[in-house]
Amino acid sequence: NRELRQANEILRKASAYFAMAELDRRSKP
Repeated sequence: NRELRQANEILRKASAYFAMAELDRRSKP
């Protein structure tokens, strides 16, 4: 179950990173 939690954490960090990158890309002209 620890592996699942670790994978979940990695997925959450990755999705947050991509969301920030998308917001950063949209804010620029």
